[in-house]
Amino acid sequence: MLVGISRVDATLKHVDPIDFEQLVSRYYENLFRFALSLARNEDRACDLTQQTFYLWAAKGHQLRDKTKVKSWLFTTLHREFLGGRRRETRFPHHSTEAVEHELPVAASTVVADSDGRAAMDALMEVDEIYREPLTLFYLDEMSYAEIAETLDIPIGTVMSRLSRGKTQLRKLLAVEKDGRATKIVEVDENEFRRRANG
Repeated sequence: MLVGISRVDATLKHVDPIDFEQLVSRYYENLFRFALSLARNEDRACDLTQQTFYLWAAKGHQLRDKTKVKSWLFTTLHREFLGGRRRETRFPHHSTEAVEHELPVAASTVVADSDGRAAMDALMEVDEIYREPLTLFYLDEMSYAEIAETLDIPIGTVMSRLSRGKTQLRKLLAVEKDGRATKIVEVDENEFRRRANG
């Protein structure tokens, strides 16, 4: 559910509400997963996803080539994440441990299946530079060209980062069993998607 969507009501005059709802329906889950892989925090991922749709409501009508909607959304989310990280660097947030015991415990509902959770946990441990293209490739099923456009890097760099990311992911998905490392999942595109998506 998009919290605070009423803020964009005035802006929606540029976007047909049915089209906007279809857009949210079609891309929300994939955008949220990408945001979660970047932010590693559900609340921040929700904020990034909502901000992306807010920006679409405000500026999406300016996009001339409607076949690039998906790329526009992912690129916008990525830029919002990078902008937020720059702001956090300039103005760091200090947590207040004094009230930590008063905060409610919220269970993650993003991944219900334990195999999926293991796959997503391993993905979250991959270096960020490799995690971004891996998430877009495996979970959002983007092509190399779409990933290159979203992350604003050459296709060769995408291929290199995917290769190195897969290597890291393989190592992270190996578990000790009777003193021997055993793969719990090979980094196969379809198998990883199946496990990560539950």
